[in-house]
Amino acid sequence: MKVLIACEESQRVCIAFRERGHEAYSCDILECSGGHPEWHIQGDALPIINGNCEFETADGQRHRIDGKWDLLIAHPPCTYISNAGVRFLYPGGKGVLNEERLKKGIEATHFFLRFLYADCERIAVENPIPSTVYCLPKYTQIIQPWMFGHPVQKKTCLWLKGLPNLVPTDICEERQSSKIAGNWFNHGGKDRQKNRAKTFPGIAKAMAEQWG
Repeated sequence: MKVLIACEESQRVCIAFRERGHEAYSCDILECSGGHPEWHIQGDALPIINGNCEFETADGQRHRIDGKWDLLIAHPPCTYISNAGVRFLYPGGKGVLNEERLKKGIEATHFFLRFLYADCERIAVENPIPSTVYCLPKYTQIIQPWMFGHPVQKKTCLWLKGLPNLVPTDICEERQSSKIAGNWFNHGGKDRQKNRAKTFPGIAKAMAEQWG
C-alpha cells in the first residue's frame, strides 16, 4: 500500500507501516525525529494529499506517486480547535471574544477538513475531542492508550472513511492520567506540545496491523 501520514514528525505510524512492507511516508513542516529521513517529507502535506504527485524526501531523493494514496492518516494540529482550548476564546472569563484566536481556530478547522475530504478512499484523521464552536463532523470513535498496551488515559477521536474502527489489542487495568508530570509525553519545556502529540507505539502498531 501507498500510505501518507500527514503532520507526523515522530514517524511512529510511518515506521509501523514500513515494518509491514508498505510504502509509507511521514510528512510534516518539522524535521523528523524518527531517524528515517528517507521516509520523511519535510513540508506542507496539502499539495500531495490527493496523490498523483512528486515529492522529495529529507534525504534528497525524488519520488513519484501515480494514482491516489491507498491510505491517508492525518494528525492535524489541535491547539485552536480542541475542547480543552476553547476557554481561551474568552480569556479571564470577562466575556470579551479573542478574535485573533477565533480566526486561528477557523483556519485550523479548514486545515482539518482538507484531510477529511481528500480524494482518497481510506482516510483516518486523529484529534482530541473538538470544541463545538467549530462544528466539525461527528467523530467515528474514541480510543485510549490503555486499549493498546499503555496504562494512560488520554481520549483521542478518530474520523474514519473507508476504514473499520480500530480494535483494542492490549487492554490495561491500570489507567494513569496523561496530565501526571514525568511521563515521556508530558515533559515540560519547549518540546512539551510536540511530545504530547506523538502517537503511542501501541496505537501506531494497531493502525498498521488492522488498516495495512
